[in-house]
Amino acid sequence: MTIRFDERVAIVTGAGNGLGRSHALGLAARGAKVVVNDLGGARDGSGASSEAARKVVAEIEADGGQALANGADVTDAEQVAAMVGETLDRWGRVDILVNNAGILRDKTFRKMELEDFFAVVRVHLDGSVLCTKAVWETMQERSYGRIVMTTSSSGLFGNFGQSNYGAAKMALIGLMNTLVLEGAKYDIRVNSLAPVAATRMTSDLMKREVLELLTPESVTAGLLYLVSEDAPNRTILAAGAGSFARDILYETPGVHLEPDTCTPEGVAEHWAEIVSPDGQAEYQSGSDRTVNLLTVGGLQDAS
Repeated sequence: MTIRFDERVAIVTGAGNGLGRSHALGLAARGAKVVVNDLGGARDGSGASSEAARKVVAEIEADGGQALANGADVTDAEQVAAMVGETLDRWGRVDILVNNAGILRDKTFRKMELEDFFAVVRVHLDGSVLCTKAVWETMQERSYGRIVMTTSSSGLFGNFGQSNYGAAKMALIGLMNTLVLEGAKYDIRVNSLAPVAATRMTSDLMKREVLELLTPESVTAGLLYLVSEDAPNRTILAAGAGSFARDILYETPGVHLEPDTCTPEGVAEHWAEIVSPDGQAEYQSGSDRTVNLLTVGGLQDAS
């Protein structure tokens, strides 16, 4: 099976450098028309320049592909709407959205200014929301869409000094899970990529010999599958250095406490059973979890 994107139109945010650039080039190499979005700011989000996006477009066009440079700020709803409008005017459709734009402002939570917390959340979370909202209607109308959120191990598992980044990245999983349910009947599939790659975002966080293994291109291989015709749905794909794995949120079977033991002491007494992973399950919606809790309590008929 060869994965191709002929006649497909993709928007990739933060595509001027690093992973976004690799994603845009990878999509174009396999036939997609690509909107290369990049505000052109520094790693902390300051400044703006369209030069990086234009260079990626030039690379794509030099290889015979079609691309459009766009400098919209993903945190600005009007600019995002204009970007999608320009895409529709040029190519008449949006089939793929890769929410990749991001910034870093690392500091321990105690020392972090609230503006630095919310600035990171605005780009990663709000930016993904605004871009997804802008393409959602046209994807529904065409009964086709492939959307990828860029999450992170910092959100899934935590990372020192990244409370802002981690909060935003975990929030994207909640967004994905709900959009999967709402997009199902329109064949809009929503997945998340949890990458580890050598980019300007990670250049001073790892040793050189490690960075040399973590090529953006090895991550892009997974991204291209997540936005393909036969893409999965509701999947968190961990990717780095050519290795791929699935991250899953599980819930343990738990225990039911009768009214006379439904106390803090009762919870403490049964803690080992509550946290035991034996028989843990992955749910497909929040209601599945509710049903499980009622079932554990012998109240499944009440659901």
